[in-house]
Amino acid sequence: MLDLFAPPVRTIAPQRAKLYLVPSTFGEDLESDEMPIPTSASELPDLHAWTMKFAVSVVEIWAGRRQPAQLIRSCHRVIYMELLRKTGSQNEIGKIRSIHQSEPLDGICESTITVRYGKRLRAMVIRLEGVDGHWLCTALRLI
Repeated sequence: MLDLFAPPVRTIAPQRAKLYLVPSTFGEDLESDEMPIPTSASELPDLHAWTMKFAVSVVEIWAGRRQPAQLIRSCHRVIYMELLRKTGSQNEIGKIRSIHQSEPLDGICESTITVRYGKRLRAMVIRLEGVDGHWLCTALRLI
């Protein structure tokens, strides 16, 4: 049979993720050219190492042993202002015990970090979003 009469070969394009990150804006009214651009987790630094470094820095800021300005690029401005208010709020530097992470969507990480302050065990909750080529903290809470 000639190739003229062969049925056409269908190529199926790989499917892209249908769920994607809509960056947090905290109610700010941004122009379209100012909107943060979502970044895939495959294009960002190693998540576990970055989260560990970030958590250690936050614990040291809460103890008053590190300047908050060191994390200004890694936090949304709303989170950074909360971090400034809580600088020096802890009497001692907490010791990080474990990190539990989940990635509900590409470019989003939700982490729960257990921190020991003396005899008390507390949880730090962090949400990271991949925007503009780096991880950005959009939620930070010590429970």
